[in-house]
Amino acid sequence: MVIRFLTAGESHGKCLSGIIEGIPYGYELDFDFINSELSKRQQGFGRGGRMKIEKDKINILSGVRNSITTASPISFQIENKDWQNWLYPMSVEKINFDELDDVQKEIVREKIEEKKIKNFRPAHADLAGCIKYDFPEIRYCLERSSARETAARVAVGAICQNILRYYGIEFDFEIVSIGECKNKDEFQSYIEEHIKQGDSLGGVIKITVKNVPFGLGSFVHWDKRLDGKLAGALMSIPAIKSVEVGLGKEYALKGGYSSHDEIFYEDNKYCHKTNNSGGIEGGMSNGEDIVLTVSMKPIPTMRKELNSVEMKTHKKTLAHYERADGCAVYACGVVCVNMSAIILLDAFLDKFSHDTKRDIDTAFENYKKRINEI
Repeated sequence: MVIRFLTAGESHGKCLSGIIEGIPYGYELDFDFINSELSKRQQGFGRGGRMKIEKDKINILSGVRNSITTASPISFQIENKDWQNWLYPMSVEKINFDELDDVQKEIVREKIEEKKIKNFRPAHADLAGCIKYDFPEIRYCLERSSARETAARVAVGAICQNILRYYGIEFDFEIVSIGECKNKDEFQSYIEEHIKQGDSLGGVIKITVKNVPFGLGSFVHWDKRLDGKLAGALMSIPAIKSVEVGLGKEYALKGGYSSHDEIFYEDNKYCHKTNNSGGIEGGMSNGEDIVLTVSMKPIPTMRKELNSVEMKTHKKTLAHYERADGCAVYACGVVCVNMSAIILLDAFLDKFSHDTKRDIDTAFENYKKRINEI
């Protein structure tokens, strides 16, 4: 891979951070655009109270000079303003145990124990994560597995989008449905009604990428196929349970004659008049819009608790609840767009060089000229 990135940080830690390797030299970054993507991730009907606290903005620490990328790794931070409200437990950090007598120490220890989360949440990372890592309580798992981590991914993806926009590649998404509701005019009331009932909702999101050149990706190895990379990246987003390209599962219900995209040559270019393949054939972009549809499950943390068991004691109980979104489908759409941008920039740089903007510009223009000769 050309583009590699890592994120770090917990939901209620001091900050989220990231490092991106492989960004070429010479691209001017639009920080208003990057921060607008971070802001969009915080929007949408059904978001919880934390979105009123956090105002996500990127703070670049390295790899950029005078807004221009330098080809060295880019590192950044996104501040968590809410972290001080979640010191665990909130008062313990300020307590000097040496100044307490035995009775007072025992009282504090009991309060600490009361703060520990022990009730697993169905459909979350709690149970499997605590068993895997032998955590003493669920907070250790909850903090990193939270979808708050996706703010860092959006920052990475927005930088990638920023570069792809130089070549006319544009990203968009739409919400197809929220739960069983497909009427966009009714989305807000549908979400509000479920939240009143203590329930949560997922939905279906369609991502569209326009002006993608021919030939990103490859058929020669399984791990170079563009659709496989996109599907893997999207499935890595918390709550995503399926990814479809073009017609997706509907393709299986049709015959080939009625579903395959016929090829034409019009206006001095190759084209298709349908796009059932979703812009990808043989693991490569085919010149049409890339169309991806993802399904997001409902958020696992709900006021209307599901049955669960308590860690260690195995007693029957109700799932843990703390402040959470009732619906985050719009926010998930923003994350999906930016994860797609990371994969597409990686494929773009793999195709057109990856050291300097000047070399990439030249390779891209030469490629467009060559296509017209075929």
